[in-house]
Amino acid sequence: MAEPARRQTAAEEAPPYDPRAIERTLVEQRARREARVERQRAVRHAHIRFFIVILALLGGAVALGFFVWQEVENLFGL
Repeated sequence: MAEPARRQTAAEEAPPYDPRAIERTLVEQRARREARVERQRAVRHAHIRFFIVILALLGGAVALGFFVWQEVENLFGL
């Protein structure tokens, strides 16, 4: 039959305390936070670059269409 769990008394020692563990944890959490912020910034910049490229391509297509239309008018006398 199973025995009941043993209760810790005040006389028993607490687990050993590592003074550098807190500092390591803080450094790790800070690095994670900085990485998350950097990823968000990179995504924001990627969205901006995407829309700039789309606008440039759209502007180029409009300009090309305008020049082609001018040539068609010159060639066929419209």
